[in-house]
Amino acid sequence: MTQKREYKDDYPDKTLYIPGPTEVRGDVIEEMCQPMFGHRMDRMTDLYTTIVEDTKDFLGTDNDVMILTASGTEFWEASTLNLVDENILVPTCGSFSERHANVAERLGKNVDRLEYEWGQAVKPEDVRAAIEESDKHYDVVACVMNESSTGVRNPIEEIGDVVAEYPDTYFVVDAVSSLGGDYVDIDEHNIDVIFASTQKAFAMPPGLAVCVVSDDAYERELEKDEASWYGGFQRALDYYDRKGQTHSTPAIPIMLAYRKQMKYMLEEGHEGRSDRHREMAEYTREWAHEHFDMFPETGYESQTVACIENTQGIDVAGTIDAVSEQYDMVFSNGYGSTLGEKTFRIGHMGEHDLESIKALTDAIEDVADI
Repeated sequence: MTQKREYKDDYPDKTLYIPGPTEVRGDVIEEMCQPMFGHRMDRMTDLYTTIVEDTKDFLGTDNDVMILTASGTEFWEASTLNLVDENILVPTCGSFSERHANVAERLGKNVDRLEYEWGQAVKPEDVRAAIEESDKHYDVVACVMNESSTGVRNPIEEIGDVVAEYPDTYFVVDAVSSLGGDYVDIDEHNIDVIFASTQKAFAMPPGLAVCVVSDDAYERELEKDEASWYGGFQRALDYYDRKGQTHSTPAIPIMLAYRKQMKYMLEEGHEGRSDRHREMAEYTREWAHEHFDMFPETGYESQTVACIENTQGIDVAGTIDAVSEQYDMVFSNGYGSTLGEKTFRIGHMGEHDLESIKALTDAIEDVADI
């Protein structure tokens, strides 16, 4: 049985290079220290309409935006409840895509998996074949954009173009660990629902989930007898249209931080932010190929999380501990028992830049003596 471990105030600060949470600007954190106010006050309307409309501007979308107090997991559940009557197709290529399928099964839906080995990417032509060859109608195809357990970036744009050929099938994208750091044209590629968590590439404290919803997905929910309560598209979006607020009490301090961070994101721009992440990713891949190897299928590497194959057989756990102790930097081991010591992961997302990523790789080289 788990025992209480008292929280103390003397923990050393560590620079985070894990797949999330990531580093947060000091002045963004300070925004959370403002005096509390009511979530039905005019001040809340000013705050919430600002962050919603700024998010639309940043992402360049005409679709509706929901920002709720939750993790991205909420929209696994909500999109399934809101859009799926019976059948859902989930391409699985790692832990989080598999978990999406598990959520749908838990909710009583019929789930067909399009399975790939870990490290391989989902192929659009396979999605088309799965739809064509099935004797079922799929209400939804649900795909992860950035499989952070394996460092794979799936080609969701091309997959969305395929799903567009089937107008009664909706396309749901889990972009938890990539949106905000990897450019995607949401409206152009038939993405009905795409969602993210703020503690990843948005470089925010954990606690908010962002979801972009197409008109077609909204209308689809209206046709259903059952839908999510907390994450219902109609409930959230209609309340926003009427009141400019959230339907349930939000985490106001984190939304204040979000307002500040979104101003930085707008200043950099969606494509500019993506370019910076691409530069970090390309450097990390070059470094990995020099000393180790990359785990993902070539050409499908993530822009926000590098999964590096431990070809030198270093002690991954020991190296992580030593880098943390000597340099106050933290990166991540391979995901779970499947990849464990076989890989390690570097989160190059959020407010990191090329200089800060080089500082980490220098530290790894020093500690691992490579």
